[in-house]
Amino acid sequence: MRKTILCLALLAGLPLATQARTLGSLVFSPCTLTAPLSAASVEAQCTTLEVPENHAAPEGRRIALAIAWIPAERDAAPDPVFMLAGGPGQSARETYPQAAAAFAATRRNRHLLLVDQRGTGGSHRLACRDEEGRSAITDEATPEAGQAFAERCRDELQAHADLRFYTTTDAVADLDAVRAAIGAETINLVGISYGTRVAQQYARRHPQHTRALVLDGVVPNTLVLGNEHARNLEAALDLHFARCNDDALCRERFGDPRELLTALLRRLGEASVPVSYRDPNTGELRSEDYTRGHLAGLVRLYSYIPMAAAMLPLLLHEAEQGRLEPLAAQTRLIVSQLSEQIMHGMQLSVMCTEDAPGFTTDPADAGSVLGAEFIEFARAQCAVWPSGDKPADFNQPLTGEVPALLLSGELDPVTPPRYGEEVAATLPKARHLVLRGQGHNVLPIGCTPRLVARFLDTLDAKGLDATCLDTLPYTPPFAGYYGWEP
Repeated sequence: MRKTILCLALLAGLPLATQARTLGSLVFSPCTLTAPLSAASVEAQCTTLEVPENHAAPEGRRIALAIAWIPAERDAAPDPVFMLAGGPGQSARETYPQAAAAFAATRRNRHLLLVDQRGTGGSHRLACRDEEGRSAITDEATPEAGQAFAERCRDELQAHADLRFYTTTDAVADLDAVRAAIGAETINLVGISYGTRVAQQYARRHPQHTRALVLDGVVPNTLVLGNEHARNLEAALDLHFARCNDDALCRERFGDPRELLTALLRRLGEASVPVSYRDPNTGELRSEDYTRGHLAGLVRLYSYIPMAAAMLPLLLHEAEQGRLEPLAAQTRLIVSQLSEQIMHGMQLSVMCTEDAPGFTTDPADAGSVLGAEFIEFARAQCAVWPSGDKPADFNQPLTGEVPALLLSGELDPVTPPRYGEEVAATLPKARHLVLRGQGHNVLPIGCTPRLVARFLDTLDAKGLDATCLDTLPYTPPFAGYYGWEP
């Protein structure tokens, strides 16, 4: 078939890249996938598929799902791979360019499909902007400000969307519609972070169409996302800071990072600190009050990535010496990048339907970096956001014979390894791999891409030779602004 298409293109005098390609009943056209604030790009085939906004009312409003297809490099197996993005609120098509290397081995003999979950990317995007033009409100905002943002966002989006129908359950129905449209009897699901929830819910609703699961940064069905964020972050920070305490040079230059962090949180909790710095995105001079919320947000997001967390002892030491400019610049950089990746309206539709009813505050979180602020902030937003329906068995553990490979980072601050252990316990054909010294999203790390491809070929997670992961190193703490000591 490929030779026929090539010959027809050449006879027509047209370059192959201009030719439409068909997968099942869908006709695709060439496109380029790009990521916000990144130079990464990937050539792909793109199309859309219309689905009902409310699957229970197919005659009502319809929305278009944006779909990208990365064709297999050689004759493809009949069961393609779907990559499910995290967040909730991230676009699969926008996040893929930076994750493409993780799928290189898998794509040798399998098509890869990227479906922007409804409410994200090109699928009836549910994004709102704050006063500074960013698509998500920042960590220093109060619950009252968060609620006001949610109200403005709700009123803006309701003009063209029924916000009750942008949940995981709706996304699962969309995925199965795409599966049917491309003519695949079974599919493999690679879920990343929140995408692992989507994958498990799909496997429950459509077990006959689920060939295998790869879950990276596992979210158990039983989990109320948010309830354990404060606890999990503290545990991860203890592990990160232990690297400095165990390193003679880091300990000598900076002391105990935990003590530095505690002191700075206390200081900023009493009063914000005015700071001027160069905006790392624009180079312009900025002046603002640096708050406890700014610091908590930076520490949380840096803990996701060991390379970034390795800078925390240095940054905290600089702040102790009165130099908050590096902290402020890094906060600005990471918050602005994240705000462009998350579709806040879709995130609220998921969170307020699936998690908010179970929000609780833990007295043990008092005094932690996050404390109860996340829960209080989310509660305030969900108090004014429309919620949809959640199936009665939504929070039940996934069971069954589906082959599954589960991946966790040892230092993950949001989906720690114990979550992967919990999900694997009810799946007899599952295996859980914990990657030493790694954080959140480990799919691209080391030999993991090769292990995933091997698993998808054999469906034997327990038979994988994963000894290649044993050589993964820890990231040493920065000893100065030039990185590590030679």
